[in-house]
Amino acid sequence: MFSEKELEGYAEVLLWGLQTARRRKFKKNDVVAVRYHLPARPLAEILYDKLLRMGLNPVPRALETPQMEKSFYVRATPRQLKFVPAGDESLNQHLNGSIHLYAPESITHLSDVDPKKIGQAAVVRKYLRDILTRREEQGLFSWTLCVFPTMALARHAKMSLKAYARQIAAACFLEQRHPVRAWQEVHQKIRSIKKQLDRLPVERFHIESDTIDLTITPGQKRKWLGLSGRNIPSFEVFISPDWRGTQGVYYADQPSFRSGNYVAGVRLEFKKGVVVKVGARKGEDFVRRQLEMDPGAKRVGEFSLTDRRFSRINAFMANTLFDENFGGPHGNCHLALGSAYTDAYAGKTALDDKLRKELGFNDSALHWDLVNTEKKRVTAILKGGGKQTVYENGEFNY
Repeated sequence: MFSEKELEGYAEVLLWGLQTARRRKFKKNDVVAVRYHLPARPLAEILYDKLLRMGLNPVPRALETPQMEKSFYVRATPRQLKFVPAGDESLNQHLNGSIHLYAPESITHLSDVDPKKIGQAAVVRKYLRDILTRREEQGLFSWTLCVFPTMALARHAKMSLKAYARQIAAACFLEQRHPVRAWQEVHQKIRSIKKQLDRLPVERFHIESDTIDLTITPGQKRKWLGLSGRNIPSFEVFISPDWRGTQGVYYADQPSFRSGNYVAGVRLEFKKGVVVKVGARKGEDFVRRQLEMDPGAKRVGEFSLTDRRFSRINAFMANTLFDENFGGPHGNCHLALGSAYTDAYAGKTALDDKLRKELGFNDSALHWDLVNTEKKRVTAILKGGGKQTVYENGEFNY
């Protein structure tokens, strides 16, 4: 699927992403977890060797197989569902980095599992994610992730395995002589766009397409994020808005797989920041159950735009990491229900729980990206009453 040169390049890009995502430089003997599905073992082995050469301590962790995951949700008693190995908390409290190699051998094996059980397990384990979030805010931790091609992903994307691998290689610049250099160039261009967006005195954004008529309120003390190194590939520019200002209708024309379930044509209607009406062409019952996970699941945690000039992804990949970065003829926007990104906070004082609530940063065990690839316009309604088109025909106007 990948040549040795491409695997080496992929590993170098991931390490660039991990270091770029971190506010402080890595120190000798810092701890980095490498979590991987079994098909991605060749890439995990290269990363393990490179991390040792960097003077870091790699901690490899093979992820559950589809059969293991299915057994857990089918067999687990209520007590087993809430069980968390003590070592998981201790590891998270000492981690300085994490690289996730997503290479599932199935993405539909949980389709007949009660979504409520999946949600319960996620809620119980949320505190583990919170530990890493706090460490990241302190500059002690960073993470990145990527996709490794498998037959399961290729089949659901309706591609051959070779074609799927080529999409990944093209999107991640692995076919180029210097993949990291290519990422650095895109990084600079996206940084310029973020700076210009941050300068705008925006009161709210109005998103319009054939199926969308939505208002997003960025909120106070916010900054735009994008290509931080956390996701490979990543071309999106996004913000975690004040969830209370979301109003109108959003539609996801791109399908998605979540917890083994295929969902398509999701339509959400918001009033005063909360989803009040849900519809879906496929998987509506599953969508409704996801939104019942906790109070924050019906609120917005992220709004994102991808510029088609940067993204070389032009096909549905049956994977959110790629699909939320779709370029195609019109770029894309996506809305994430659930948890917000606290690094979108631009204030000078520490963001504690009280301030997070005051500023409207949403909190939830859910984070679900729903993508729209239609032709659209995004208009900034400025403080004082002016208007400015910031995104149109798949491109930022910068």
